[in-house]
Amino acid sequence: MSDLLERLRGRGWRMTAQRRVVAEVLDGEHVHLTADEVHARAVKLLPEISRATVYNTLGELVTLGEVLEVSTDRRAKRYDPNAHRPHQHLVCARCGAIRDVHPVGNPLADLPDTERFGFTISDVEVTYRGTCPNCAAG
Repeated sequence: MSDLLERLRGRGWRMTAQRRVVAEVLDGEHVHLTADEVHARAVKLLPEISRATVYNTLGELVTLGEVLEVSTDRRAKRYDPNAHRPHQHLVCARCGAIRDVHPVGNPLADLPDTERFGFTISDVEVTYRGTCPNCAAG
């Protein structure tokens, strides 16, 4: 389970009703919602919240490093509150479902020196693709 709300309170982030609702919508495990999905869920909790407020709040959360902006395919960007625990993503090639995964090993160390071309590598993103059980069954 994500601890997004706790982290934001700990930072002293001004918790307006709109910000709180966006954070509540994002809080959880394996959450990878688009901005439109965040807005649709937020409206159910706070009908007067605007799309612009949701987009602005998501931008602030990304800038703060409290939410990751994830692009796993050519679809809309998704927002991941699991920003403080290193992980990769498992994506269904059919429906686009995304799950956080925590493979063992160090992907930074797995790239041989001959393949680094002089780069100093600071980060690695790995996306595993496949078919989820729901799509495989249907």
